[in-house]
Amino acid sequence: MSKNYLLAYSEQLATEIELLCQNIKAPSNTLFQIRKSSSSIYANIREANYGQSKADMLSKFEISLKECSETEGWLQLLFNTGVLDEEIYKSYRNLCGRIRRMLISSCKTLKESLK
Repeated sequence: MSKNYLLAYSEQLATEIELLCQNIKAPSNTLFQIRKSSSSIYANIREANYGQSKADMLSKFEISLKECSETEGWLQLLFNTGVLDEEIYKSYRNLCGRIRRMLISSCKTLKESLK
């Protein structure tokens, strides 16, 4: 069985964001929101792997894509306010970008197969 990189990257992101939030000082709402959005990416990708149909799988991937964009926004805010240094910010942003590109590709493939 081949490795599910999308699932692995989303798990890595959710885990690293959770650990980050445990170790930084930032407004509690910001920490809550970034935890929620990053873990939602992972949860929806996991759910998509057991989707009831291709349309259900597509829906979960599209939700993950929106949550990925939200996570990137919270990372940007943490960077803009000096909570994250540039190196850490870029590493998380790059991981989000990798997940986002994989999700876009997966959504495109699923949409084609539903035609």
